[in-house]
Amino acid sequence: MPQPDDNPGSPPHASGTTNAGTAPPDPATVEKLRSTIGSLSTATLRQLDADLPWYRGLRPDERSALGLVAQKGIASFVNWYQKPVSPAWVLSDVFGTAPTELTRSISLQKALQLIRVVVQVVEDHVPFLAPAADQGPLREAVLRYSREVAFAAADVYARAAETRGSWDTRLEALVVDAILRGESSDALRSRIAAVGWTSQARITVMVGSAPPEANVGFLNELRRVTGRLAEDVLVGIQGDRLILVLGGVRDAPKAYPRISELFGDGAVVLGPEAESLVTASSSAQAAFAGLTAARAWPGAPRPVSSEDLWPERVMSGDDTARRSLVRTIYRPLVAASNGLEPTLSAYLTLGHSLEATARALFVHANTVRYRLRRVSDVTGWDPLIPREAYVLQTALVVGRLAASAAPAPTGTGPPAPTGRGSRPGTVPSR
Repeated sequence: MPQPDDNPGSPPHASGTTNAGTAPPDPATVEKLRSTIGSLSTATLRQLDADLPWYRGLRPDERSALGLVAQKGIASFVNWYQKPVSPAWVLSDVFGTAPTELTRSISLQKALQLIRVVVQVVEDHVPFLAPAADQGPLREAVLRYSREVAFAAADVYARAAETRGSWDTRLEALVVDAILRGESSDALRSRIAAVGWTSQARITVMVGSAPPEANVGFLNELRRVTGRLAEDVLVGIQGDRLILVLGGVRDAPKAYPRISELFGDGAVVLGPEAESLVTASSSAQAAFAGLTAARAWPGAPRPVSSEDLWPERVMSGDDTARRSLVRTIYRPLVAASNGLEPTLSAYLTLGHSLEATARALFVHANTVRYRLRRVSDVTGWDPLIPREAYVLQTALVVGRLAASAAPAPTGTGPPAPTGRGSRPGTVPSR
């Protein structure tokens, strides 16, 4: 009865052939390979230094880590050549504890260049490592081995990218949370640097509802769109709310409406501009206050500036909005004199009628027009536009209440008003 090895149609015997179905390598060739691991490693390092300029520019510790990878690769090839096994060994035997250092030192493209040099060195030494009859199988083994190492290297980089992406997402969430809480510390500055924020332009916080499908695909699309419209962006999702911290927005009148399309249903609110991420907390707080009050203005544009929502914010109990109305509208009006505050008050009280206001003040209608234009110049809000007239009327109310509660400050004049043109992304309600 014939033995299994005598039957060419039977599967290879485990002890007689490799798992690839090829004849086992010559023991003398294996022993020669083992004895030349050191010299092959030395030749490989010399070749890396000669062929790869970027390798020569690495720090000594980085060169050492890559040299160790190359040496392990050659040693593992000998084991694999003797008995090919599953490619899972590559991750542990070749790279060992090096994946972190490797992926930080060089890109995947450079890693593949390194593998190519190692394989070329081994292949060039084939005539000295095996007799003529064994050189063909040995070269084939080198090529198959290089394929396994290349795939393993790609796997290492993919795993490292996934880990780095998860860490970056968590770090970004921590930065956004710190901005919302108003944290200002060296730790926050360190985190900001770690997330790669580079924009030196003014910062705007944009808040609204998150869409139902706020998954990885949505976040990728969000970053792609905002990456074309702003220099930098941080993304935070807290429950059903989406927070964007934008730096260096290009062409704001077009950019903000485009970005707002990525939010879910409901209002989208822009906070006032901030000088930096560390000082962006006030912008975030104003944006969230505006988001809470926005339901009181059903016809609000999308997006809407948190400053356009000052009246609604005052009515919802936002003391910051009340102080802003007094500081930027009421006090400049009173300080401007020339009858601006009485003229505005009469105009608003008498149904926005120029003629009725002129009769009540015993002046010509053109004088009323002139004074109302001056109101717009001083405050940045135009009383001839109904929505802005509502903001001015609210400022008069809260300003009079503040004046009756405490005497007006003396000394230098009030701070200069911000003016409508300085509010980012404002959509006029004309």
